Amino acid sequence: MKRTILVFIALFVAVAIVIPALIVLPFSEHKNPETTKVLAKTKKSQVKHDPDITIPVMRHATKKVAHVGLRDYLIGVVASEMPAKFELEALKAQAIAARTYIARFMITAGAGDAVSDTPDDQVYESRAELKKAWGSTYSEKMKKITEAVDQTAGLVLTYKGDLISPSFFSTSNGYTENAEAYWQKPVPYLKSVKSTWDESSPKFLRSVEKPVSEVEGKLGVNLPRQNGTVGTILSRTPGKRVAEFKIGGVVFTGREIREKLNLYSADFKMERIGSRVKITTKGYGHGIGMSQYGANGMAKEGKSCEDILKYYYRGVTLSKLSDFIK
Repeated sequence: MKRTILVFIALFVAVAIVIPALIVLPFSEHKNPETTKVLAKTKKSQVKHDPDITIPVMRHATKKVAHVGLRDYLIGVVASEMPAKFELEALKAQAIAARTYIARFMITAGAGDAVSDTPDDQVYESRAELKKAWGSTYSEKMKKITEAVDQTAGLVLTYKGDLISPSFFSTSNGYTENAEAYWQKPVPYLKSVKSTWDESSPKFLRSVEKPVSEVEGKLGVNLPRQNGTVGTILSRTPGKRVAEFKIGGVVFTGREIREKLNLYSADFKMERIGSRVKITTKGYGHGIGMSQYGANGMAKEGKSCEDILKYYYRGVTLSKLSDFIK
């Protein structure tokens, strides 16, 4: 009898252990993809250290070269180039792009060359300048920007083993652009991709009015006297911007029109209204590489900085800065 009781107790204990396991295991084997993604982000975000190098920065205000540590330089660039209110993953993508740009500059620059602090290279502002600009929000914004830089420390973008030229801009017209459509030279990783997130950008659609005399003077043409559409779009680029535009009997490239009239984008249309010309543009910037508002839209959908970068720069790889600069 005692033996029977012991056997029954043993069976009861075994069942009590096995049944919960049968209930739990099938679910624990099936991982939530969102949880997996967050864990992957956390693993990628482990803080490393950038090389202890100094960046020579030509300050346009003083016309003097400031020598800035790489970390401080990247913080100043990310803070100046992308709104601090953007999602962290978008800011991290910007940090990696900025690090790649300056690494490429340092390798290819000649002795005595300094990187500018303007859009000719990358916009850079010092902490003192940012504090003045941000006021009471400085600490909060600086913490977020610093986190983006530190969580991506040591990471750069490469294509077939070489550092890329990480072109970026504010807002697309719904598509990014092929490099050759703007710069006349194809770049394998700078190809047109859809970027529908940009429609939420405050810079997506804009209109300006210019005097007829100004448009005629800058383009060297005579506009039709009657009100209505001005010029004819002859062709478009892969990124849906104006490739060729005929106005006043002269054919221009879309880039020429954009630069001569200082337009936000090469995706435009014109209309004469009396003595003025209304010009409506879609997007803001040259359109090549990473769209910043597109990056933020992707980040809001849960995409990682790596997802963002590999979408806008085709075929690239995240690599170590230490492979290029010690």
